[in-house]
Amino acid sequence: MTKCLLVTGGAGFIGSHTLVELVNKGYEPVVFDNFCNSSPESVRRVEKIVGRSVRVIEGDIVSADDLDRAFSDLAQAGTPVELVIHFAGLKAVGESVAKPLQYYENNVGGTVSLLAAMDRHGARRIIFSSSATVYGMPQYLPYDETHPIAPTNPYGWTKAMCERVLQDWADTGGGRSVVSLRYFNPIGAHVSGTIGEDPRDIPNNLFPFITQVAVGKREALAVFGDDYDTPDGTGVRDYVHVVDLAQGHVKAVSYCADHAGYVAFNLGTGTGTSVLELKRAFERVTQRAVPHVLQARRPGDVAQAYAQVERAATLLGWRALKGVDDMCADGWRWQSSNPNGYSA
Repeated sequence: MTKCLLVTGGAGFIGSHTLVELVNKGYEPVVFDNFCNSSPESVRRVEKIVGRSVRVIEGDIVSADDLDRAFSDLAQAGTPVELVIHFAGLKAVGESVAKPLQYYENNVGGTVSLLAAMDRHGARRIIFSSSATVYGMPQYLPYDETHPIAPTNPYGWTKAMCERVLQDWADTGGGRSVVSLRYFNPIGAHVSGTIGEDPRDIPNNLFPFITQVAVGKREALAVFGDDYDTPDGTGVRDYVHVVDLAQGHVKAVSYCADHAGYVAFNLGTGTGTSVLELKRAFERVTQRAVPHVLQARRPGDVAQAYAQVERAATLLGWRALKGVDDMCADGWRWQSSNPNGYSA
């Protein structure tokens, strides 16, 4: 088993859920996070769930000094980093359009800085938190991993550029191994309701907007466009339970340990759900009304996006097991128990 897993951005939504699954499988994850868009409280909650402490090193992936300190401290403690799970990055599409340089500096520059640190300290395996946004406008559906890469916004381009850098790094040999996991739309929360998604300001994604309306933080759900070529006119996306997604990372750790080179995997369910279908499922499962208002389409939004998931099933041995009802019930358990997220 891998001696030490460094989890950059481990205090975030997907990172925190992945910590739980890693500990449950006997791994020793160490969080590396600057908490710019996450909270140390999420790690404390993880510790309550797993019943043991999780080491946290505060630092920024853009800083070579911070990274060297983390790698060196762990090596001196007798637990050198053998694999990195790289979640750290800025992730708001709209913000990336307004602040593209910040996104390129942090996401791409931070990844380059991380890989350089890995080379300096002899770490050769990395799992990268990528996104289905790398595909852009669908040339065909479902998206498979050979679909052309053509993002439509700076955030998507940072993910695509990171994938290119990672592939080139893996191609230099020396046992380097890279797994890029292209997420579709993670929602839900841990079944305990102890950890979940805690967006700052107005949510960028649909599901936390739904839950914040249901809990009374917002008046109505904004539905952007009802005239798409879909069954009910609203956009269709592939929603995947965050715990299923976290378990995909555990599978990727095993795969990465046994395979050199670069490979990308879609992580989704393979099934599309429209905006209104998700809203109605949430209302049915929770018995909470979610009023909505129609607004104009957002530039760059596509009508439908869902995954071909056979590569992950075949090579990782992973499939999403939880359905939309589970996502709604678990996400509402988190939001209703924590109406202000991790804030007191």
